[in-house]
Amino acid sequence: MSAQTLPAPGAVVRRGVGHGTGFWVVAAAFGVAMAFTVVPTPLWPLYQREAGYSTLMVTVAYAAYAVGVTVSLFLAGHLSDRLGRRRVLVPALGVEIASGVLLLATTAFPAVLVGRALSGVAVGMITATATAHLAELHAVARPSRGRGLAELVGTAANMGGFAVGSLTSGLLAEWAGAPLRTPYAVYLVLLAAVAIGLALVPETVTPPAERVRYRPQRVAVPAAARGRFATVAAGAFAAFAVLGLFASVAPGFVGGTMGHPSRALAGLVAFLTFGSAVTAQLVFARVAARRQVLGGLVSLSLGLLTATVAVWLPHLPLFLLGGVAAGAGAGLLFKGSVGTVFGLSEPATRGEALAGLFLAGYLGLSIPILGFGLATAAVSTEVALAGFAASVVALAAVVAVRLVREAR
Repeated sequence: MSAQTLPAPGAVVRRGVGHGTGFWVVAAAFGVAMAFTVVPTPLWPLYQREAGYSTLMVTVAYAAYAVGVTVSLFLAGHLSDRLGRRRVLVPALGVEIASGVLLLATTAFPAVLVGRALSGVAVGMITATATAHLAELHAVARPSRGRGLAELVGTAANMGGFAVGSLTSGLLAEWAGAPLRTPYAVYLVLLAAVAIGLALVPETVTPPAERVRYRPQRVAVPAAARGRFATVAAGAFAAFAVLGLFASVAPGFVGGTMGHPSRALAGLVAFLTFGSAVTAQLVFARVAARRQVLGGLVSLSLGLLTATVAVWLPHLPLFLLGGVAAGAGAGLLFKGSVGTVFGLSEPATRGEALAGLFLAGYLGLSIPILGFGLATAAVSTEVALAGFAASVVALAAVVAVRLVREAR
C-alpha cells in the first residue's frame, strides 16, 4: 500500500558494506519497517477490552496512520532524490522508533493517535525511497541483470512485511507476556538493528552542488486520459478500503462476533489477507494491467461479500476464505491500477500521475474505515459491515463497467 517509483540513480558513493550486501540490508529494513506498522492490528481487540476503546476509536487510530502516510508522501516522500537514499531512510526509521516508544509506553488514546500518525509519516518517507534504493544497489551489484529481482524483493518487503508483521505480533501477544507491550518491544529492537545496518549501506544519490528550492510532490492527472485515470483511481480507492478493513477492525470480528478471542488467530486473519495480496501480485505480474484490474475487482467483490456473510452467520473458515479472496483481489487491483497509470502518463509527469493514484488509494484507506466506525455508533457491527461491503462492491461494479465500455 505505497508508492513504487524508481528515480534514476545518481553517482554512486561506496561506504561500509558492498552494494550486494547493502541490497539485502535495505530489503530487511524495508520489510521490518512495513511489518511494524501493522503490529497493532491483532492487538486492537485488546485495546478495546483492556483500555476501553470503541470501534470508532480503533478506526480513528487507523485513520491517523493513513493521514500520516498521505501527508508524508507528498511532503517528504520525494526528498531522497535530492538528499540521498540513506539520508532519508535512517531518519525515517528514527521516526518509527519514536512511534514504537510511544505505543510501548501507554495505551492512552491521544498518545496512540500520535504514535500511529508518526508511523504513517515514516512509511511515507520509506516506501518510494527504499524501492528506489533497492533498484539502484542491484544495478551496481549486478549490472548485467535486469530490474526483476529488485522489483520482486521490493514487492515482497512492502506487502509481505504487512503480512509478517500482523502474524508475528499476534503470536507474540498470544504466547509471550505483556501482550500490549512485548510486540512493540521486539520490533523496537529490530528497527534499531536495521537502522544501524542502513548506516553502513552505500549511498546511490549525490546531492546537487547547488541548493534546489523545496516544493511538495506535485499531483497531476494525464490530460489526454482523465476518464481512464479516474476509473483506475476509483479502483485503487476500493482496494485500499478493503485492505484497511482487514488491517483495522476485522480482528475484532473474529474476537467479538465469532467468539474466537485468540490474538494469534487475529494476526492470522491479516496475514492471510496481505499474504494473498502479495502472492497475487507476484503470480500475475505478467498479466496485462487491464486484466489485472478486472480480475482484481471480481476477486475483491466476491471475497468481501463472502467475509460479510461469514460475519452474519457467523462462520470463521468462510471468513478466512473471504479474506484471502478479498486480499488477492485488492493486491491485483492495485498493481493493475499502477500499471495502467504508467501506460497513460508521459515519463516526465509519471511521478505526478502516480502521486494522484496514491492519493486516491490513501483516501480509501481512511474515509471508508472512518465511515464504518461512525456507523457502529448507530447500528450493529453486522449492519455496518453490510453497508461497507455494499458500497465497495457497488464502486467496484462501476469501475468494471467503465473499463469494459472504454475497451470497446
